[in-house]
Amino acid sequence: MNNATISRVGIILFALVFAFFGVNHFRNADAMSGFVPAYMPGSGKFWVYFTGACMIAAALCFLAGKYVKIAGLLLSLMLLVFVFMLHLPSVLDGNDAALPSLLKDLALAGASLMIAGSSK
Repeated sequence: MNNATISRVGIILFALVFAFFGVNHFRNADAMSGFVPAYMPGSGKFWVYFTGACMIAAALCFLAGKYVKIAGLLLSLMLLVFVFMLHLPSVLDGNDAALPSLLKDLALAGASLMIAGSSK
C-alpha cells in the first residue's frame, strides 16, 4: 500500500469518527448542554448543536476531499477552544477526570492540523 492510500484511509476513519461525534451531539443535546460553561453566551443547547454541525461539516469535507485545509484548520481551532475553555479550567479546578478529555482533544486537534497540512 502506498503512502497516499494509507493517508486516505486514515482521513476516512478520522472523518467517520467525527461524523459520529457530530450526530451524537444532535441525539444527546439535552444531556450535553450541561457541559457548556455558564460563561458561554447563549444557551448550552445552541453550542451543542453548533459544534455538532461543525463536526459533521468537517467530516463531509474530509470524505469529499473538498475544502480539506480550511476544514482541518477550523476543526483544530474548535478542538483547541474545547481544550482551553472547557477541559483546562476543569483540570485546574482539581478535576483529574477531565485530563483524558483534554489530552484527547489536543491529540485530535493535532491530527486535524496534520490533515490540513497534507492537503493541496
